[in-house]
Amino acid sequence: MHDMLPRLQNHTFPAIARDRIDTLQLNLGYLCNISCIHCHVNAGPRRRELMSREIMELALLVAQRRAIGTFDLTGGTPEMNPEFRWLVSAAHERGIHVMDRLNPTIIEEPGYEWVAEFHAKYGVELIVSLPCYSQANVDEQRGAGVFDASIRALQRLNALGYGRPDRGLALNLVYNPNGAFLPPPQEKLRDDYRRLLFDNFSIVFNDLFAIANMPIQRFGSWLVSKGRFDDYMNALRGAHRAENLNRVMCRNLVSVDYLGDLYDCDFNQMLKIPLGGRTNPSHLRDLLDGTIPRRIGVADHCFGCTAGQGSSCGGALTATTHVEAMSCANIASAAPTLHEQARCASG
Repeated sequence: MHDMLPRLQNHTFPAIARDRIDTLQLNLGYLCNISCIHCHVNAGPRRRELMSREIMELALLVAQRRAIGTFDLTGGTPEMNPEFRWLVSAAHERGIHVMDRLNPTIIEEPGYEWVAEFHAKYGVELIVSLPCYSQANVDEQRGAGVFDASIRALQRLNALGYGRPDRGLALNLVYNPNGAFLPPPQEKLRDDYRRLLFDNFSIVFNDLFAIANMPIQRFGSWLVSKGRFDDYMNALRGAHRAENLNRVMCRNLVSVDYLGDLYDCDFNQMLKIPLGGRTNPSHLRDLLDGTIPRRIGVADHCFGCTAGQGSSCGGALTATTHVEAMSCANIASAAPTLHEQARCASG
């Protein structure tokens, strides 16, 4: 695994400041049942870093003290943390809205048969990774059999009421490119997903989030090994849109790692850039009474959030009008740069 930070820290990214904190994004650990090429966490079955109940209890106390209304649970696969169910039920009791970044294949793993029904019971908002509606693209990116397992999981969630407008159970899908290029326009892609998933599998969902791949951890190392890191970074810088700075996710959340250390986002967490770009890390306990730095630590990977239509944990930040609409099933991932990629795609 290559060290990405030295390639990113001589940055030209604009300074940015935090507005508020209304969300704690809790990374419950790096353990995952699959290993994806685009993973910015380098998660996988051999990782053993997991958040303890003690840190979770501290997060609940911070949320109460600072009137933080949302927990955004991520990983790895959050459900593989043994304390996952305790945390969700405790947050629910305190009126905290819980979002879970769900890897749908976990629903079919032995020992995790409880996942779908548990989420429905507590009304957890689901953000489900499905990087394409094409089996070939999904299995290339995430592993053989992942697409079929994901489809079965989504059908099970639909049967429980997820994705149906009259049930109040939010089911949002996430698209990630399977190469070194920006996501296609989110609105067009959402329409394609809705049509093809319903026509082929009778699957419904609420929204689609198109999220750019970050040049860090496993994906960053892939770029380096293919000799495409500099091209990808140049493409991101060239597609930067200043208006996206107003809506990036780090302006209203704080990322918490499994040890309770604080970062401005999950990507900075993976690069070990502490909250506010400070030299020494801050900890959750510092949020009980201390002040929160308005300054946000940045490096050149941040262009991944502001390029094109923008990218956040909630998908695109602005409408895209200057990039040709693309179909995820027809993307030719061999194209060496973002701009060449756009030309070889068809909508």
